[in-house]
Amino acid sequence: MTSLNNLFNLEGRTALVTGACGNLGATICETISEQGGSLIILDISGTEKFASKLEKKYKNTVTPLDIDFSILDQANKTLQTHLKKFDSLNILINNAAFVGSSNLEGWSTDFVNQNINSWKSAFDVNLTAPFLITQICSPLLQKSKGSSIINIGSIYAHHGPDWKLYEGTKMGNPAAYASSKAGLVQFTKWLSTTLAPQIRANSISPGGIYRNQNKKFVNKYQDKVPLQRMAKENDFKGIIAFLASDASSYVTGQDIKIDGGFSAW
Repeated sequence: MTSLNNLFNLEGRTALVTGACGNLGATICETISEQGGSLIILDISGTEKFASKLEKKYKNTVTPLDIDFSILDQANKTLQTHLKKFDSLNILINNAAFVGSSNLEGWSTDFVNQNINSWKSAFDVNLTAPFLITQICSPLLQKSKGSSIINIGSIYAHHGPDWKLYEGTKMGNPAAYASSKAGLVQFTKWLSTTLAPQIRANSISPGGIYRNQNKKFVNKYQDKVPLQRMAKENDFKGIIAFLASDASSYVTGQDIKIDGGFSAW
């Protein structure tokens, strides 16, 4: 019988992580590194500095690549060219996301004022980019050992927003974010049957992660969570370690909610 240590071991395997320099992306990269895996890290900027930090801490190989996924044609060509240098790829984690800001016109506003440009931007980064990246990476994944795709969804891929949470704040919940994440979860299920048996595909749907949000929002959100708190970055290390490794070798086509019980009510 294979030991748990061996099941979770990623030595000799390589993971490509998008949005690698963000809060959740950095946690994902740390997790893969702790398991002994090598990394290809993608983000809009800052990948060289982060790669150096990871290599120094974990003594693993980290290849940095700055790519702006809002410029799809350029991102597509850059990634295709870069991946020609690699003989194998075992793990793909589509984590990069368009979350906009309260200052972006037509984004975090009333539904009638949400505009098509912000809608398109969200879908380009949250859904079209994962489609292109997975398409580009699939030949390498097909011929590699223990290949696993992990897409990062959201609880709002499954639930409509409770607008009472946002009262008295400048925060919002744009239609494009929820809709694009729902599309990503369904794309994951499509991939799971299309790329099987060589490649597994799963998604996780995080609940709200604490990022110094408005206190009114935090208090009301926590009241809706059985565990009575928002998520922390470390809450996602276990599920990433599981889905990236042979510990989940018979798991595919699943979306796993990491939400403190938010969806259990």
